[in-house]
Amino acid sequence: MVLRAAVVLHRSKLCGSALRFYSTDIVGVNPILVRNFIHSALYHPEHGYFSKRSGPVGVLQSSIRFNQLGGRSAYMKYLDKLYKMHDISWFTPVELFKPWYAYAIAEAIMRTANLSVPLKIYEIGGGSGTCAKGILDYMMLNAPPKVYSSMKYTCVEISPSLAQKQRETVGEVRSHLSKFNVECRDATDRNGWGKKETQPCWVIMLEVLDNLPHDLVYSSNQASPWMEVWLQKVNDDSQVSEVHKPIQDPLISRCMDIIGTDIDYQARGRIISKIVSRIFPKPRQAWLPTGCLRLLETLHSALPNMSLIASDFSYLPDVTIAGDRAPLVSSKKDGKTVDHHSYLDAKGDADIFFPTDFWLLERIDHACSGFSNQITKPGAFKPLKKRRTITLESAAFMEEFGLPLKTRTKDGYNPLLDDFRNTKFYLSVPTHNIK
Repeated sequence: MVLRAAVVLHRSKLCGSALRFYSTDIVGVNPILVRNFIHSALYHPEHGYFSKRSGPVGVLQSSIRFNQLGGRSAYMKYLDKLYKMHDISWFTPVELFKPWYAYAIAEAIMRTANLSVPLKIYEIGGGSGTCAKGILDYMMLNAPPKVYSSMKYTCVEISPSLAQKQRETVGEVRSHLSKFNVECRDATDRNGWGKKETQPCWVIMLEVLDNLPHDLVYSSNQASPWMEVWLQKVNDDSQVSEVHKPIQDPLISRCMDIIGTDIDYQARGRIISKIVSRIFPKPRQAWLPTGCLRLLETLHSALPNMSLIASDFSYLPDVTIAGDRAPLVSSKKDGKTVDHHSYLDAKGDADIFFPTDFWLLERIDHACSGFSNQITKPGAFKPLKKRRTITLESAAFMEEFGLPLKTRTKDGYNPLLDDFRNTKFYLSVPTHNIK
């Protein structure tokens, strides 16, 4: 079963027409890149989808007792009851499966971390604080006492309302407060991280990559060069249209250099498709994860010895917007989810979320760590990678590090393993055999 839940739709609740504004409000006198449009549509402090006016995220008062549910039908009925009771769009996986989801992440950290130094964890976009509390609970209960007593857990959160919610959630256990901190800032801003931190640490990103701004590039046919897509006002400022310019933006250029010839993802490895495309040329579009690149560049610069755990959607169903790695744009209307056919329809009341190409994520991660696939001198030894990485299906991750028996219903159905087949975990740790 493929679910569309768990993306950041779950992080906030819409506040009706008060949030609604228009694409022409985002695009000013001068043209802007698509990533700037997406950033404003999602994060504008007053009108963005995740603005401070957004209501609280979905929080369950108590854990779901899966072993008391008969099976999938009973689970779905229970979920429907929860959604109506809380009047929200989605719950996060870490919320639905608390504390077991966070416990699995904590166990993965415990097995890999160097516990001879104080454990330091950063979580990017901590939602309601459920993951932070779950990990702190697990360390308190299962780690050696010195690990819990000396550890530090910091949430880096762009939303003031969510930052406050995280403090409240973690504060339910008084001993956690001396180990927990929230920094309300943009994680992609290098200045916010201060001086480079050389000590080992962990970074957690759950359903963060899907809401990072992307850029759009366009080519009129397979033989034409890629062009940047910019947005500008037309028809007396009543509409916004796309404008194509030669590639010149540094961030887009770096992203394309990393992706290389594989920018056209759907054609990758498909020889027949490539042959047909030469005979019948057609326009093509591709979405570039420039927001991911900027975030990882910042993290590797500030935290060069970080270990990373990221979880997100590997693909999304029913996407109608054009382009490789295209997003879903969805809003709630009269209690129902409405999918939009253009990203320009995002007017502060719609979420824009992208699938994560984990193969490209690995390439970006390695590139930002300083590794290059290019060999500058013939016969030279290929440089050693600075990261050891692995991508796991979410079910495989939970079976390895979690307690899947805790989320199984009476007839054997397990939503944690069965319902998130379009999500994956990415684990990346530094190697120690290089100078």
